[in-house]
Amino acid sequence: MKSGIADTGPINYLVLIGHVDLLPRMFERVALPKAVQAELSAMRAPLPVRRWIAAPPAWLEIHDTTVLPRVSGLDEGETAAIALAESLHADLLLMDERDGCRVARSRGLRVTGTLGILDLAAEHGIVDFCQAIEKLKKTNFHRPETVLRLLLKKHSKDGRA
Repeated sequence: MKSGIADTGPINYLVLIGHVDLLPRMFERVALPKAVQAELSAMRAPLPVRRWIAAPPAWLEIHDTTVLPRVSGLDEGETAAIALAESLHADLLLMDERDGCRVARSRGLRVTGTLGILDLAAEHGIVDFCQAIEKLKKTNFHRPETVLRLLLKKHSKDGRA
């Protein structure tokens, strides 16, 4: 794919599980808005995430955005990520938050979250999905168990979750 625009959640979890470098292997362009950069830098963000965003890799583009009018239930990072995905005509918006995904899809954007990124990377043979999920389980990632079971079954060597 050509471009992926990221919200806070997927970057946060990919950094925590040591797989953020999947992004430049999957996308020609990876970008996030300054509002997401601020969320990743906030004191409430895990220390490894704050360290990562303090010295972002060369492949990561950080953009100023014109923010959408406030959407009830969405934070500034989510609204800015949606606005950036629209302005750059992104192939894929990387977002975990359910309400944000709903708004983005209603605006015609393609969206996937952390699990979807790992699924796509596994399909391309650049990550072991089951190992990545074991790392993800050690974080505070809220996962839809039904979806997770299906993906584990899809990627397990013996076809069982």
